[in-house]
Amino acid sequence: MLSHGQPRDGSTRFGRIEDGAASAGVRILLDECVPLPLRNLLAGHDCRSAQEMGWKSVKNGEVLTLAEGKFDLFITSDQGLAYQQNLSGRRIAILQLSTNKLRAIETAAGQLRDAVAAMSGAEFRRLEIPR
Repeated sequence: MLSHGQPRDGSTRFGRIEDGAASAGVRILLDECVPLPLRNLLAGHDCRSAQEMGWKSVKNGEVLTLAEGKFDLFITSDQGLAYQQNLSGRRIAILQLSTNKLRAIETAAGQLRDAVAAMSGAEFRRLEIPR
């Protein structure tokens, strides 16, 4: 089940990231708490990890600031992100997975791909993945 959040920039638009960029491939940053093999489920997108970017152990607020302008989407399984960070005004979409268990994520690969394709430019969504 995918629960939708509101765009953090106050807009009412719901479309693909950057008006069609998803069809051309989304620039995705994977949080360090997300299993790296998840990138195999997102073929056609440019997936980088926080570790690859040299942002290992950087706090989420700073990672989001660093990622804005370089990435379209931040994928995390950090359950506290929305509570620990002020997400209003961010210029990056955020997809929060309900688990970081690779096997469960692989089972929900279709939902994951659909969620990535449906994200809008400044939106927070949570993807419930059955365990």
